[in-house]
Amino acid sequence: MKEISQKNLNVYQERGYKEDLIPKNKEKRTWSTFNYFTIWMGSVHNVPNYVAVGGFLALGLSPINVMLAIVVSALVVAGIMILNGAAGSKYGIPFSMILKASYGIRGALLPGFLRGCVAAIMWFGLQTYTGSQALLILIAKIWPGFLDLGANIKFFGLSLPGLIAFTLFWVVNLYIGLGGGDVLKKFTAVLNPLIYIVFGGMTIWALNVGGGLANVLKYRPEGFNNSGTSLLAFLVIINAVVAVWAAPAVSASDFTQNAKSFKSQAVGQFSGLLVSYIVFAFTSVIILAGASVYYGNDTWNVLDIVNSWDSLPAIALATIVILMTTISTNAAGNIVPAGFQIAALFPSKINYKQGVVIASIVSFLLMPWKLMENQTSIYAFLDIIGGILGPVIGIMLAHYFVIMKQDINLAQLYPEKGDYSYYKGGFNIVAFVVTIIASFLAFSGKFIPALSALANLTWIVGVIAAFILYIIGMSFYRKANPKFDEMNADTDAI
Repeated sequence: MKEISQKNLNVYQERGYKEDLIPKNKEKRTWSTFNYFTIWMGSVHNVPNYVAVGGFLALGLSPINVMLAIVVSALVVAGIMILNGAAGSKYGIPFSMILKASYGIRGALLPGFLRGCVAAIMWFGLQTYTGSQALLILIAKIWPGFLDLGANIKFFGLSLPGLIAFTLFWVVNLYIGLGGGDVLKKFTAVLNPLIYIVFGGMTIWALNVGGGLANVLKYRPEGFNNSGTSLLAFLVIINAVVAVWAAPAVSASDFTQNAKSFKSQAVGQFSGLLVSYIVFAFTSVIILAGASVYYGNDTWNVLDIVNSWDSLPAIALATIVILMTTISTNAAGNIVPAGFQIAALFPSKINYKQGVVIASIVSFLLMPWKLMENQTSIYAFLDIIGGILGPVIGIMLAHYFVIMKQDINLAQLYPEKGDYSYYKGGFNIVAFVVTIIASFLAFSGKFIPALSALANLTWIVGVIAAFILYIIGMSFYRKANPKFDEMNADTDAI
């Protein structure tokens, strides 16, 4: 942890930066190891992730090998989250400011906008709509007549009951987002034990109806009998799991800026993600495989399983926990980063809470229920965003750990208006060129037949390529621009 002098903090504010964006000193960094242990639990146990496991089983790997691949993926995710959150825990600053160190004061706006606005707001709307569908089902179970409200009236393609459910769930997500990290850490502390209760109970149910552990582990999807340990299938699973974390991993510092120390966030995130994914690997595979054995067909949507039960209390408890995991995922991965990024776009005019409100309203106006009508284009779009964010992570890691050796000159990240001397014109041309090249390489397997094996490894290829290329590119840049190192010689200078 680095303490910033009050003089410097005052200067940053005088230059027009809102308090949400300037460094946090010791008294404001209150997150402990336990807070980081619990924060990502909801982001692991959610409906999309359970559906994804069904796809993993379809690759032909045995249930045991799918579990193993998921656990290995957890180690990769934890490493990326810890490393990319290191600068946040050292300086107490959010992702939007750290991004400026590698991309430049003005250059950071584009990747920041893609992550914090485009990807985050779009995902926020889609997650809210998906969660509202679960809420709609729950309300209908309790009040069957609810689905008949408004007869056949449609609001931009959405029924009145659907609109009510969406609006209610949207308001809850907005409330959690406005509370920021402080409310989220309390929310996840309550959610954590409920996840173990509900998904643990579902696992016991699946083992019972599936004929026991040995029988469930024999499950294979229809048409697949391969029980091998294909390395490519392992890598595909790892890439898929890590790609889900592409956006949260980029903006990890939005949460690690609150850490009491690097150790707090490192130990907390490592243990939390590892434990969460070990539990998830076992419960998700057992629940989906057990249900598939019981129903006699591939059942990969956990909501379908819940809705097939006869007990209303069990349905209500499971659905509420699933809704809570959606809220947790939405807040941590979407609305909090969006709030910080919008504030960073207009640092002297908009604060974090105003950014959250703007992002939430935009997500509503995008009418995500309409976007869901064409899922192919949605996932193609999100695949492109993920393929770009992988290289951004590679560049941020290379810049902080290799180029800067974990020593950032904060004064260069909070310049006076119009001062872009850190990089010429405020843009680090190396970062942009590397992002373009690494993104091309990440997607090369999709349109170059000889590289087709890489088609499902976009995130892995993007991160590795960007990390290596950025180090090479910056070595030439620093030789050509000796003032770059001079400007980083004194990290406390104003």
